[in-house]
Amino acid sequence: MSFHEGELAVQARAGVSDLAARVGRIINDTIPPAAVPFLAAQRVAIAATLDGDARVWTSLLVGAPGFARAIDERTLVLAPLARNEVFAGPIGVLVIDFAARRRMRFNGIARFDGDAIVVTTREVYGNCPQYITPQDVRVPRLDVRASGDALSAEQQAWIRGADTFFIGTAHPERGADASHRGGRAGFVRADAQRVAWDDFPGNNMFNTLGNLAVNPRCGLLFTDFARTLQLSGTAEIRWDGSERSVEMRIERVSESRAESP
Repeated sequence: MSFHEGELAVQARAGVSDLAARVGRIINDTIPPAAVPFLAAQRVAIAATLDGDARVWTSLLVGAPGFARAIDERTLVLAPLARNEVFAGPIGVLVIDFAARRRMRFNGIARFDGDAIVVTTREVYGNCPQYITPQDVRVPRLDVRASGDALSAEQQAWIRGADTFFIGTAHPERGADASHRGGRAGFVRADAQRVAWDDFPGNNMFNTLGNLAVNPRCGLLFTDFARTLQLSGTAEIRWDGSERSVEMRIERVSESRAESP
């Protein structure tokens, strides 16, 4: 699978083009046999999709083991017990095992079959365990309790104390992608209208930053599995030599809290 123009530009700016070309060989359009038992054991997935106004939203999907399954080499089916809103069309799915520190990405096109989300894959690959910290996974019923266009003081404090969040991005032709970000509590900065973080070294493919270089729209998700905080807006990459940070300007905020499971 070839990289698109945004990924190539960010790789070149970071000075890792040759390394990225080698690492990129892991990307396929089919689900490998080894992914089947991995999927069957998982309880958490993250989905990046676009609403009718082309805003990117990053959503939590949780269920009992077996809620995510591969029914053939090009089809992933997700039947979560609880989820934020997910939209048909381009989708990026990140399936993550916090305990084993494993994660896989499944990017493609989503449609609905009843309550199930059916994904036809275009890109499938694993990621390294860097920056994954343990989480207490629960299966809440999530209902929207608050929405707006700015962060409250309580929401800002939550973000500043987070050690994990998820980011969704989208390329106009290549589709959506969902990715994980982790670090020590305090690595994310926030005020009422902005969220920012340093971009730590990763797999050097720069799928997220490559998408942002072409399309600045993105969605963030913070969750403690009793509530979720979703932000949708636009982001800018800021460079200092080969080092970089990202600043997101918030357009929409949606917070959901759990009822009894």
